[in-house]
Amino acid sequence: MRSIYPLLFVLFCGNILMAKETLQPLFEFSGESASREWQPVNDGVMGGVSVGKFQITERKTLEFSGTLSLENNGGFASVRSRAKKLGLEKGDHLVIKVKGDGRTYSVNLYVNKPLMAFSYRVALPTKKDEWIEVKIPLDRFEATSFGRIVPDAGPVKPEEIEALGFMLSDKKAGPFKLEVESIQVTRQDK
Repeated sequence: MRSIYPLLFVLFCGNILMAKETLQPLFEFSGESASREWQPVNDGVMGGVSVGKFQITERKTLEFSGTLSLENNGGFASVRSRAKKLGLEKGDHLVIKVKGDGRTYSVNLYVNKPLMAFSYRVALPTKKDEWIEVKIPLDRFEATSFGRIVPDAGPVKPEEIEALGFMLSDKKAGPFKLEVESIQVTRQDK
């Protein structure tokens, strides 16, 4: 009598191999409208004096740069996309390719909630002058308000995400620069 275990193994592995992930651009940094999709938001909204700006470069990247200041209770600079539904789904992962300055930034997800300074956040460490690609599951983002974790907020609901951004708030005054080559979403094919 022949064992059925090899057949089950092949069937099981076949199912694993058949499940594929697709990579879809979430934002692109080309064309005339690319810069209109982004806006800086800095600590000046709270009296701080940090300077954070962005540009779409000739290399078709998003360059976020400026000077972080801790004066006047400041300490953050950010750039974020303008509000629109991003079409994210449960199980999605963000795939982001960046070149930084060795500082730790954060990736922020914004939802339409009536809470002040609210976002879902995950740390984004960078390597000085090196391109790195990170893959971040949406369920890794933590709810924050004014930089503090909001324990009872629950996980982010992908269908409610309407903006994405990058923030520097590492309490180290001085110049900074983060270049973003791509922001994509990987999704399990159904």
